Amino acid sequence: MVACAPLILNDEVSRLLVLLGGGVEIRLVTLKDAQGLSDFHDRNADHIRRWEPARSSDYHSFSAWYQRLLDWQLEYKEGRAAHFLVALPEVSHIVATCSLTNIIRGPFQACNMGYAVDRAFEGRGVMHLLCEHVITYAFRELGLNRVMANYMPENHRSAALLKRLGFVVEGAAKRYLLINGCWEDHVLAARVKGGGVS
Repeated sequence: MVACAPLILNDEVSRLLVLLGGGVEIRLVTLKDAQGLSDFHDRNADHIRRWEPARSSDYHSFSAWYQRLLDWQLEYKEGRAAHFLVALPEVSHIVATCSLTNIIRGPFQACNMGYAVDRAFEGRGVMHLLCEHVITYAFRELGLNRVMANYMPENHRSAALLKRLGFVVEGAAKRYLLINGCWEDHVLAARVKGGGVS
């Protein structure tokens, strides 16, 4: 079982304070975030839709998120996933999310990483900082050896982010995921423990 611990380091919090100009936090997602996550996805629906599978009309409702968070809580307790966010606590405003999913143990010791940022906070370093926190958590706290992330070739922001985070392109997959109703090719990238930039 993985211990639940806040993932905040003083120098990185200071950087976030400068980036966002106020009190912020990086932490694990909790049940109290159901409304915040619903609002985050409603606010960014057009921005995120082109990179995600097609969703039902109620997929991002409060009740759907509350149930999903109950499931995520169980996954976390069982060591199968961990979900993080950057929030502005004074208004419960979530500005970015990053998740480690499909955690595999045994000889593989790896997981997938997915992420999203509020359109209003793109290009401000928030996503890089959150992902770096989460990758550090994967290697140090979970003891994983590999973090994998895949992106569509036209997603230049993801390509640049992952390169800056020390990910290496390992290949390509044709018709890899059904995204917004179409089978899309993906670039396969990974960062291994000891092989990053930090």
